[in-house]
Amino acid sequence: MAFQIRQIDRTANGREITRERRLDKDRLTLGRSAENDLHLPDLALDLFHAEIALTSRGRIAVRTLSALGFTLDGALHQSVQIACRDGGELGFGSYQLTISAGDDGSCIITIRQIGGAGSALENRRDFSLGRVLPGKRRMAWASALTILVLFLIIPIATHVLHQSNSKIPVVGDSSWSPGKLSLDHHALEQKCETCHVQGFAAVRDEVCSSCHKDIHDHAATDRHSAADRLAKARAEPGLGGSFLRAVAKGFGKPGPGACVDCHLQHEGVTPMPMSPQKFCAECHGSLSDRLRDTKLGNASDFGSAHPQFRPLVVTSAASRSLSRLSLDRPVAEDNGLTFPHKLHLDKQGGATRMAISLGSARGYGSQLDCGNCHRKTEDGVRFQPIIMERDCAACHSLAYDRVGSTVRTLHHGDVDQAIVDVSSRPAARPATGPAVNGRRRPGAFDLGGTYYNNFSSPPVGSGAAGLAFARGGICSECHTPVMQGGKFGVIPVTLRNRFMDHGWFDHRPHRQTTCATCHAAAGSTRSSDVLLPPIATCRTCHLGADSTKAKVPSGCAMCHSYHLPSFISDKSRHSSKQAAGKPLREGG
Repeated sequence: MAFQIRQIDRTANGREITRERRLDKDRLTLGRSAENDLHLPDLALDLFHAEIALTSRGRIAVRTLSALGFTLDGALHQSVQIACRDGGELGFGSYQLTISAGDDGSCIITIRQIGGAGSALENRRDFSLGRVLPGKRRMAWASALTILVLFLIIPIATHVLHQSNSKIPVVGDSSWSPGKLSLDHHALEQKCETCHVQGFAAVRDEVCSSCHKDIHDHAATDRHSAADRLAKARAEPGLGGSFLRAVAKGFGKPGPGACVDCHLQHEGVTPMPMSPQKFCAECHGSLSDRLRDTKLGNASDFGSAHPQFRPLVVTSAASRSLSRLSLDRPVAEDNGLTFPHKLHLDKQGGATRMAISLGSARGYGSQLDCGNCHRKTEDGVRFQPIIMERDCAACHSLAYDRVGSTVRTLHHGDVDQAIVDVSSRPAARPATGPAVNGRRRPGAFDLGGTYYNNFSSPPVGSGAAGLAFARGGICSECHTPVMQGGKFGVIPVTLRNRFMDHGWFDHRPHRQTTCATCHAAAGSTRSSDVLLPPIATCRTCHLGADSTKAKVPSGCAMCHSYHLPSFISDKSRHSSKQAAGKPLREGG
């Protein structure tokens, strides 16, 4: 047996609406809570007021679940039994439940809300604040005016007064802030007028440059200003983009390329977010189509649309000229230095044996590795320049003479002084042994070896400087000797501190990776080898910012800076060659 529920409601114009539903249950609960089978929202009822259960075919039992009762045909009861075919009218607050029997034997319960002082509407009015508060319309207007005064009129008025008298504080302007400033500008918190110098206007570029005076233009050349070149490089927006720009301009927002387009503030007390990849790709994705004179390749995604690396290498040690060469094929440089990496990293080679013999007191004691010569900077980002006296002299001794207990060493890097040093040694002094004695050293350091011969008294008819700077002499082990105007010398060594000065690389995040993973130094037999990894090596971990397969999703700003550093000249940015400048470092 089941219950057939008929809910009769009345519209505002008095028309009745009947909704029917069937409940295949033996027991129903009713009350003010919405969890009941029969929900009767009347404050005169308890949350769970009563229960209606089928007792036998055609009969139901009604009992109260609270201290409050109900009525049957006008009489108050706590529990009753009703035959559905006989019918009856149950009263629960403002609701009347009429019991009847259906043709299929089900029990029909018709629910109707009746009027009167006990109706739900009256109950809501009795228990609400509507009797003591103004009407909804008046409350809405009062709230709107309050908000207008507190958060608009007062901040604007105090801002105007503050401009004429700085002692008057701006009140209520913090309510306009969309969030906390980033860490870079967190000191300006509660000092809105520092950047927002005009009311109801976006921050202007000149306000930013008033503090950031060392920021350089992104695309300026000798012939074009940065603004002109950027405007030409930027892709034209579609119809929707043009409309949005027009709307933004109408509200006082600066045009495209403004500082605030990239440097977002009020994003919370965190580092300023990096520029999104889309910001760079807007211009660089098809840059060559608009800037015909550019030497830069199109780039929009590191994983799929980025040109091969083109490091700036020394192509002539004598003239110290530089060229950009693609890593699509092996690249060679002429830096004036003779240094085969394989010879020094060979586990069975003489350099390893020398390092073992020198011991840990000199910083060695085992096979040479990259860290013996390439020493990290304090921040761990890059490496310090190679210094001969610190990084090489432990094996490649600069000693040339000994007077008593004093050992004379060459002034490395100063050719003229080195010639004077070796020439000042008296020729009559007998060659009794190597300049640095003590335990015997193998190979070139042994008696009769290269170092010993070159630092002993020169044979009759030859000068000491000739032995040092001649081919096969001690200096030629690392340098290329030359004669300039009848004078001994070597080709200057020019070591690049940075090969790719348009990008940025931080070694700290890669400290768990061995050097050999990216730099094939162990197999390099020529000092001309440029041991830089091609783009394919980087792509084993780094792909575009939107890549789902990358170990490290990488946007443009991870390696590139929008504001190029001052040492990158116009020639460096737009030409393939340049003379030696600040990016170079003289070795020697």
